[in-house]
Amino acid sequence: MSDKNQIIAVSDIKKRIFTIRSVQVMIDRDLAKLYAVPTKRINEQVKRNIERFPDSFRFQLRDKEKIELVANCDRFEE
Repeated sequence: MSDKNQIIAVSDIKKRIFTIRSVQVMIDRDLAKLYAVPTKRINEQVKRNIERFPDSFRFQLRDKEKIELVANCDRFEE
């Protein structure tokens, strides 16, 4: 996904969406990959332009949720 002009299949996007606390979310790392930018750039833009990102866009995982996500998805192992 490094080419910014690459077409991404809907199925590839759907498998990166998780439902946590009854909210559909995408992990910042996956969102950055879709936009072909470093993860830190996504987070910087949210911090710098907080008024442009509604509360529903910003979602912070609790420690327990992060552990559960890592346990259920091999690609999140660190």
